[in-house]
Amino acid sequence: MDLDSLVQRATGLAAGPRRAVLGITGSPGAGKSTLAATLLARLGALLPDGAVAHVPMDGFHLADVALDRLGLRHAKGAPDTFDVGGYVALLRRLRAAEPEEIAYAPMFERDLEQPLAGAIAVPRAARLVLTEGNYLLLTDGRWHEVRPLLDEVWFCDPAPDVRLARLTARHVEFGKEPQEAAAWVAAVDEPNAALVQATRGRADLVVPPAVLESLRPT
Repeated sequence: MDLDSLVQRATGLAAGPRRAVLGITGSPGAGKSTLAATLLARLGALLPDGAVAHVPMDGFHLADVALDRLGLRHAKGAPDTFDVGGYVALLRRLRAAEPEEIAYAPMFERDLEQPLAGAIAVPRAARLVLTEGNYLLLTDGRWHEVRPLLDEVWFCDPAPDVRLARLTARHVEFGKEPQEAAAWVAAVDEPNAALVQATRGRADLVVPPAVLESLRPT
């Protein structure tokens, strides 16, 4: 397996009779966003304008004001800190037999660490929608409704040490002190990673470390 074969497989999904939705999942720091961005660039050069779109699951993070109300700010990023019902509703809209002229989706603003409503536009011309997030294959609660709405799910499975180093560095980049970042990874991210890793066997395809490490981080 290499990047070219992944691009070819995604292109095949885009060539189907209806819009397809490709899920990219994996533990925190696995390289999901980097793979999605790479595919978006490669497919954008191969397909007509607007034929591929990207809607990350992270746009459905609950805002801090909601997390504070629920007493979950300390667990931000865990499965119960997302609006999974909203995510499922959007996936259903994206898979409708007659796609809307434009479907708007939220995005997660990393600098603010908050979701922004209506920030992503998916045009009717999109034949393939990439969506990536940790919990696409989870079966607890309403998460089980996600998988049937995805044509395929690819699981990013990097080397554990690479994933942890990348994850810690990302927390530092977005404002945490190194010691605080390491503590957050241990207390929050790694329990979530264990949940995600347990879903690996449900994926249609596992993207191995060699492919993920060949990608340029975004």
